Amino acid sequence: MEELSNIKVGYAICGSFCTFRKAIEAIRQLAQCGADIYPIMSQNAYSLDTRFGIAADFVREIEMICGKSVIHTIPQAEPIGPQKLLDVLVISPCTGNTLAKLAAGVTDTSVTLAAKAHLRNARPLVIGVSTNDALAAAAKNIGALMNNKNIFFIPMSQDDPQKKPNSVVARFDKTVEAVRSALEKTQLQPVYVS
Repeated sequence: MEELSNIKVGYAICGSFCTFRKAIEAIRQLAQCGADIYPIMSQNAYSLDTRFGIAADFVREIEMICGKSVIHTIPQAEPIGPQKLLDVLVISPCTGNTLAKLAAGVTDTSVTLAAKAHLRNARPLVIGVSTNDALAAAAKNIGALMNNKNIFFIPMSQDDPQKKPNSVVARFDKTVEAVRSALEKTQLQPVYVS
């Protein structure tokens, strides 16, 4: 299962804390496919303890899977573009807040700067939406991002439509498939690991 062997994948996590377990499983699946993973977390995702877990525990687990330290500051994320560090960047979970920033071109977090730096090289960005307002306020931002030829989405489904009728969450189990599809559609030559 080495279909992504030598592919450099940035995997960014935003503060949809309830989906962190699913995101970590997606990272694990990418690693099992041979991807060289560069973990990225927003400052909130990196530092906040919540009822879903302790931040330091999540960071430690992600770093163990990836074999690299988590990029979590703007200065750490800035070289991604100039160094052409990644073949593909995944942001999953991508919150409504981050969707809005990406749609508006705001780069005030490690994740949004990583996306801007990566997209300047015309390389694929794969987004896994996780927000309670995807079918409301965030819908226009999803639509705007879908119009970018280098932005792709992990398939998504409605999250508990009875209790949260506007909520959507990515199908984390489709992450590898979405990454492979994005790479094929952009037909970029991968940056091989030396």
